[in-house]
Amino acid sequence: MTAPVPVKTAAKPSLIHVNWVGGHRFDAGRPNGPTARIDGEGETGQSPPETLLSALATCVSYDVIDILAKQRTPIESLEIDVVGERVDTIPRRYKYVTLNFRIGGKGIEKGQALRAIELSATKYCSVRDSLRPDIQVAWTVEILGA
Repeated sequence: MTAPVPVKTAAKPSLIHVNWVGGHRFDAGRPNGPTARIDGEGETGQSPPETLLSALATCVSYDVIDILAKQRTPIESLEIDVVGERVDTIPRRYKYVTLNFRIGGKGIEKGQALRAIELSATKYCSVRDSLRPDIQVAWTVEILGA
């Protein structure tokens, strides 16, 4: 008798509902879930390009937090300043993004943090992997309290 072959199931699609609230303003989020204001003018919320930078920074950070915790050096504080440089032509897409991390925690070493960021940005972060491959993403890290 042979063992049953496991059936691979497809990942559930992501569902986002966007509601136009006037002008260039939208509330976006999961159906019946929390929403974020996206404002094309950047007055009442992040602009769409700023939202993309936020998604990239938080996606990379998600993995960095987990990687450092698995190494028994959990993060106590984390801040990221993101600098996105755009092309001058239409569409004004990003050509270069720098993630500047400031990480605090007992026992965290700079090399260890840089490796965690590299793993996330080059292997695990689905947002980064969804961007054009010619968008350069770089990072720096400062260890707080070191």
